[in-house]
Amino acid sequence: MSPRLRAGDVVAFLGPSLAPAAALALGPLTLRPPARAGDVHGLLAARPLAIALVDGLFDAAPSVWHHELLAAQAAGVQVFGGASMGALRAAELSAFGVVGVGQIFAGYRDGRLVGDDEVALLHAPAAQGYRPLTVPLVDVGPAVEAARAAGLVTAREATRLLRTAADTFYQERSWSRIVDGLGRPAGAATALRRFLAAAPSQKGEDARATLLAALGYARARRAGAPPPPPPHRPPPPTQARRLALDASRARIGEVTVAGREVLAALARRADAGRLAADGLMRLLLAAQAGALGLAATGDEVTDAERRWLAALGVPASRRDGFLAACALDEGEARRLAEGLALEARLRAEAARAIPDGPGWLEGLALGARLSGAWVTEAARLARPSPLAASASSRRTRAAGPASAPRSRASARRAPRRRR
Repeated sequence: MSPRLRAGDVVAFLGPSLAPAAALALGPLTLRPPARAGDVHGLLAARPLAIALVDGLFDAAPSVWHHELLAAQAAGVQVFGGASMGALRAAELSAFGVVGVGQIFAGYRDGRLVGDDEVALLHAPAAQGYRPLTVPLVDVGPAVEAARAAGLVTAREATRLLRTAADTFYQERSWSRIVDGLGRPAGAATALRRFLAAAPSQKGEDARATLLAALGYARARRAGAPPPPPPHRPPPPTQARRLALDASRARIGEVTVAGREVLAALARRADAGRLAADGLMRLLLAAQAGALGLAATGDEVTDAERRWLAALGVPASRRDGFLAACALDEGEARRLAEGLALEARLRAEAARAIPDGPGWLEGLALGARLSGAWVTEAARLARPSPLAASASSRRTRAAGPASAPRSRASARRAPRRRR
């Protein structure tokens, strides 16, 4: 008996490639609209097991970023791509562990498909189920080949249909426009259009395969399979880091709060400047450590996270919930802990980090002077404690005659005066 999947284990970004009812018939999926930039970052704190990227926006809104998918992989979320935008991104990121599925992905991977317009189409809005309004090029070829095999078009006519489709802008590419180029009588043209429109969709078949692959993987995870290894990737650039912050979601119980809202609230705090200065200093130290070639071991990273959470009073049993409240997925939490570990490594090796570098005592002195702790300790040392003063007094009395010279006159007791 296969393990039962939980709600949210598999999130699918789906639009015109496959109808929602057909998708949900395959298994317990959480359906999302076609992906745009920031959408993947926004769901990582919920810790899905797999993401099935099928459809995505590319004209009306910024497309889903490559760094988002790599961030998902780093967070232990396996990404599957196929059929449309997912096929493009999977072909571009297969070396980083993104799993491509289907014939369209294989075409992009092998170089038989090149342009984005191979999968582009115009579709209806969400209220109409993202119904496709035009025909993608990847569906034209198989449909025309089926018509040629059925004897509905000649080889020469098939070539002409393919050329007309390729020369037509994706928002205007319909079966009517493609077939009209043949100049057939109305009745014959209508019959051919109906045949072509009813042909199986390669995008639809690949979409099904992508969703089934993600569901199968999630069941394997529930059965005990390990998560994907973190990809070996360069550090994300500034734009990607800012997008991750803006699009992140903090989970407080069952409620989620947008990261951009949390940032706006933090910026209004009276101590915003101090928080930012402290965070920037830590980021700069970690970056400098990396630039010097220092690296943190896995144990050091684990210990850095443990000490951070312990300082905040967060027990191990509350770790996942606290990280979700911080809008941190596993990948971002690891990156934060790596920064803390690198900072600690740089501090420990400060004397060797640069020529004639500062030592620990110099750092202690500067930190104490900047914080006022130096003056506090100096003032405390300048005022002997009551115990110290009492001990000094007892030592003086115990010293006796040797403690100070006395004259003979002072040594003789003065006679008492009588009245």
